Amino acid sequence: MSRDIRVAIADDHPLVRAGLRQVLAEDPSLTVVGEAADGDETITLVRTSQPDVLVLDIAMPGAPFPGLLRLLRTAFPQVRVLVVTMHAEEQFAVRALKEGVSGYLTKGEPPEEVIAAIKQIAAGGHYLTAPMALRAAAALDPEAARLPHERVSRREYEVLCMIGCGKTVKQIAEELGLSPKTVSTHRARLLRKMRLKTSAELIRYAVQNGLSA
Repeated sequence: MSRDIRVAIADDHPLVRAGLRQVLAEDPSLTVVGEAADGDETITLVRTSQPDVLVLDIAMPGAPFPGLLRLLRTAFPQVRVLVVTMHAEEQFAVRALKEGVSGYLTKGEPPEEVIAAIKQIAAGGHYLTAPMALRAAAALDPEAARLPHERVSRREYEVLCMIGCGKTVKQIAEELGLSPKTVSTHRARLLRKMRLKTSAELIRYAVQNGLSA
């Protein structure tokens, strides 16, 4: 007899966490082992509960999503990650897949889709809905047109997201463990690669493209 699948939930909205817990409780093969509301709590939760699958929102307070996921993948490589988010745009799914997630769903999917995704991921597979898989495949095509932020490095993407949240160079440096000079260098590269002129334009771009959550 196979053991239950241990699931952890990380989302900053209590109602969303409660809804996910209720959905998962309907399947006796799934056991929710804990919840987290931000990046720091997520790390602690995964360390203490050792889930098989982490259901993760990409727009929680704390460290930007790419950095949080890389930390999870490095420290807990055995934990599979299913992103469940409000962002349906393929660029978010592509970014998440590149960072090592095993599945990507939007919060508008039916409960049975979430359960199916968790089970498939826990078994070692990957999961995308058919429409999202088609859009993500098109976005991954090297010949396809890229949005400006899709041409930047992982670290530059983190800095862009934090600039979009209105954080200063000093605040970004402290949160990422970098020197202000290094952050300024990343900002300069962002401006050059994205063909923008000022930090205000970076903020506007991040907000318009949903990168400031």
